[in-house]
Amino acid sequence: MKKKEVNLIFFQGILSELEQCDQELVNNAISSLKDAYAPYSGFQVGASILLENGKIINGSNQENVAYPSGLCAERVAIFYASSNYPNIKIIKMAISVQAVDFNINDVISPCGACRQVMAEYEENQNYPVQIILHSPNNDILIVDRVQDLLPFMFKSPHLKKH
Repeated sequence: MKKKEVNLIFFQGILSELEQCDQELVNNAISSLKDAYAPYSGFQVGASILLENGKIINGSNQENVAYPSGLCAERVAIFYASSNYPNIKIIKMAISVQAVDFNINDVISPCGACRQVMAEYEENQNYPVQIILHSPNNDILIVDRVQDLLPFMFKSPHLKKH
């Protein structure tokens, strides 16, 4: 048996250190927080996607009393982008969070289901998707590709690349 290692390279900083276009994408994600429907968890998430054609797609989490019928902000944005702009690459995604009844002091990463969806879209488009994670105190964490968030993604042997 061989011991192997998975390395993760990421950037850490604050919102004001980002390039203007990335700050705007994060600000779109922050703005999307107001559209979150999270009466049960009080945990609001906003996501903004930059497409290859320059379009920005926003999404917010949508809960439902019949849990788990809701949907995370990341998947709302990705599915909207895929439905309305098929075959247009996702270049990057910014994700922001806030809570109604508790404090969030750290950068929060996407849930496992969102990571899997994001990774499959990245794999299908054969192009890395940069992920910018934003905390309520303006801390930023950036990975250059979704694969860094999910190094052992589930892959179907039947999936054919475009």
